[in-house]
Parts: sequence; structure tokens; C-alpha cells
Amino acid sequence: MKQAIIIILSFLLNIASAQNKPVGIFQSHSDVGNPKKTGSSVYNKTDQSYTLKGGGYNIWFARDEFQYLYNKIKGDFILTANFAFVGKGTELHRKVGWMIRESTDEKSIHLSATLHGDGLTVLQWRGETGAAMRDPQDEIFADSSKYDIIQIERSGKIIIMRAAHNGEPLQLIGSHEMTNLPDEVLAGLFICSHNPDVTEEARVWNVRIDKPVGDTYNPDKLGFLGCRMETINVFDGKRMVIFEKPGRFEAPNWMPDGRKLLFNMDGSLFKIPVEGGDLEKLNTDFAKRNNNDHGISFNGKLLAISNHRDGLPGGGSTVYVLPLEGGVPKMITEGTPSYFHGWAPNNKEVVYVAQRNGIPIYNIYRNSIDGGKEVALTNNKAGEHVDGCEYSPDGKYIYYNGSHTGTMQIWRMKPDGSGREQLTSDKYNNWFPHISPDGKWIVLISFTSDVKPNDHPSYKRVMLRIMPVTGGEPKVIAYLYGGQGTINVPSWSPDSKQIAFVSNSGKE
Repeated sequence: MKQAIIIILSFLLNIASAQNKPVGIFQSHSDVGNPKKTGSSVYNKTDQSYTLKGGGYNIWFARDEFQYLYNKIKGDFILTANFAFVGKGTELHRKVGWMIRESTDEKSIHLSATLHGDGLTVLQWRGETGAAMRDPQDEIFADSSKYDIIQIERSGKIIIMRAAHNGEPLQLIGSHEMTNLPDEVLAGLFICSHNPDVTEEARVWNVRIDKPVGDTYNPDKLGFLGCRMETINVFDGKRMVIFEKPGRFEAPNWMPDGRKLLFNMDGSLFKIPVEGGDLEKLNTDFAKRNNNDHGISFNGKLLAISNHRDGLPGGGSTVYVLPLEGGVPKMITEGTPSYFHGWAPNNKEVVYVAQRNGIPIYNIYRNSIDGGKEVALTNNKAGEHVDGCEYSPDGKYIYYNGSHTGTMQIWRMKPDGSGREQLTSDKYNNWFPHISPDGKWIVLISFTSDVKPNDHPSYKRVMLRIMPVTGGEPKVIAYLYGGQGTINVPSWSPDSKQIAFVSNSGKE
């Protein structure tokens, strides 16, 4: 009898241990409410997705049953992911989504951003322990549009739900004040079959847990809380995190062989394999104060950098050129500040933005890497700003972002500065157009309208979008927390299928 009890206890301890073993970025998972059908949560390392299986009678009335994959998180946060059920399922009201919860008690206070099997996408909650769930059909927060991306944000006691169809901006679904939630909560993914005799399955990918900062937060003064290096397939939107750390790194270039990325960190440049791995520092000799404006020539032989010199206007940012394998940089711009942004397809000229003659207005300039007099391609008025200048691979246009009309939009002009055309005209402030190597697409970063048009701060809610080089409605490919340093430089893969970028987040 004693031996049988020991075996049972050992079995139960093994179950508990398995459920507390981390799954991807989540520290715990378990069934809540003792559902008849046991659930599971599996991390798929090859594509960084999650497969959730779960039973449960419902998440409703005064108690819940479901499978839960979660972390303990303090303070404010933003949770974002793509969701899709696997198979037709049995119940129209099977549920998957994000959940914020006081505890794993079946009667716990909680709020969930939920996608149902029939497409109903809704914010629902239990405001007190053991209380009946609020019926979302009685609220203005219900929608039946079957969204693909679900986001939930905690801002103090206010919980905000947003959702989007693939390719579209996030839409506000609703918000609710949860007065009884503690500062530290459980937050994560859930699935419920809505039928005690059935197990349902869902896939979840592009899972991100971001820790936001206040509107007045200045990372240059207070320090960067953390960054992630990511790659994304621009056509299916699937993202991979390949490197992350506390502090600051920025602006990846894709190396010509397609195997590594080049990025700046702590004033130096580093290479990293596209699948992640050990860092390799690039030799830039005396240039040890590199910023996030650097790029590789079309022939893959040369690297342009922007490195700071002491005691000069605007911080002394200067454009240099050196061999891609490393070496001694050659100065291109005597005047400062100058920030590199693009190579000419002839591999003999670069374009950059700069201020000259003490006038605090940025313009676009072109210059030969063999020396010569720089040529101004724009003549901006006070209050106008330009940035992100980049040649098309055929050399016919220079694309850039400019605030000529009051908001920051994407433009192009001929290489001599003539024939200016506006390509975007929406409510967002659009920056850093990068042209795919095959010359067909532009990727850009879009800030919300509450960010000043001439500013591009980090730690902001932004989107990466894609559009044809000739113009058209941009399509969202990624929702992230980022901004400055995310895609300041050309970041396409050589095959024109992926880009690399940096997202921001504090620690959980």
C-alpha cells in the first residue's frame, strides 16, 4: 500500500514538474478548473510557434475550464500574436486568445481577449472572484469579424483589446477597467473547447510580450531596456527572433551572401548568423562611435558607415567608406552632421542627409566616394524634414521620407533632385523606405499620428508595411514596439523575400 502511494505521488509530482517546465517564452502551463480532457501546450522551435490543445466546459458563469500557457508579469505590458484554429472543430464557441488572470483558481478574476470558433472576437471579464462573467453581447465591445491578430494591453487598471485582419492596422475592439487586478498577474495564451467531451486545437505565432515605457521616457538619457533582432518573411508575415539582450542595438543590414546580418551596438558593428548564434565584431579601425546609419554597396564589396567625430556640429556624425570585410575607413563628408542612407547602383556614389552652414534643416546630398563637391538634391524650408534616402536598384529614382505636406510621407525623385512624387498620403507618419533588391517592393515603418512628423523615437507602437515601388495602399506585415533603430538602414535579404529589423521591449 505504501509503495502504491509513493508511485501515485511520484506520478503527480512528475505532472506538476512537466507543467512548470518553460514552453518557449512562457514559464508555466496547466489546465485550469480540472477539465475532463487534459490539455497541452507545445513550442515549435523551428518556426517559434505554439500549438495549444484544450478541453473544458467553458470560460463562463462563475468558474472556468481551459488550458493555460502563461507568465507572471508585473506592471504594464502589451501582448500580441496571430491565432488560428486547427480543423473545423466541434463547437462554434470554442475559444482561443490572450488572458490576464489573478490566479489559476477556476473562479479567479480575469479578463480575456477571445477569438471564438464562429469568428466572434470579443473582450470578456470576471470582475470579482466567483462572480458571473459579463455577457459581451450586452456591451459595445463585441465584433464578429474573425480577426487574425489579437492584442491586449494593460495600462494601469485599464485593459485594452485590439485586433486586425492580416495586412490591416489594428482596430480597437474595446477596453475595461479591472479595479481588482493586482500589480502582478498571470498573462498568456489559452484554449477552451466549450465542450467537456472534446479537445480543440489552435496554432499561435508571432507571439510577443512587450513592456512599454511612459510617453516621456527618453532611452538616450535613461538607457535602453532591451532589444530583439528579428527577421520576417514579408509575404506571409512569419517572424523569427534571432538575438535579444538588455540594452541597445540597432539597424540590421543583410549581408550579400544571405547568411549573416550586420548591425550596430555600443559604437561598433557586429555580424550574426541569420538563424542566430555567436557575434563577430567587424574591424572599423578608429571608427568606434558608429550610429545606426550604415549600408552595403550594390556590388557587395564596400560598406558605408556614419561615425561621430568629437567637437563638431550636430555631434560630428561623418560618412566614411571601408571594405566590407573591415579595414580603415575613408572620410567622405567633411561637413557635419552627415548620416549615410544609400548607395548608388554604380557603387561610386552615396546619398545622405545633412545639415550645412549652421542651418538646422536637413537636406539630401549626393557625393562621390572618390572625393569631390557634394551636391544638394533638396532645398527644404524651415519645419520640413527629410531622411531615409535610398536609390532604386535601376538607379532611376531616389526614395525618401519627407514632411513637405505637413505629415511624414514617402516620396521619390530623380537622381538630380527633380520630378518629386508623393507615394503615400495616409494618416500615419511614414519613414525609411527600403527598396527590395528585385526593385518591386518598398518596406517602410509607420508611426501613429500622435508622434511628431519630424520625429522617429524608439519604444513606440509602430507598424512595418509593404507596398509596390510605384505606390499603392501599404499592407501591414508586422505590429511591434519599436521606432528609432528598427529599420533605419537597407535591410532586405538578397532574394527579396525577407527583411531584418529590431524591436524594443523592457524586461518582464
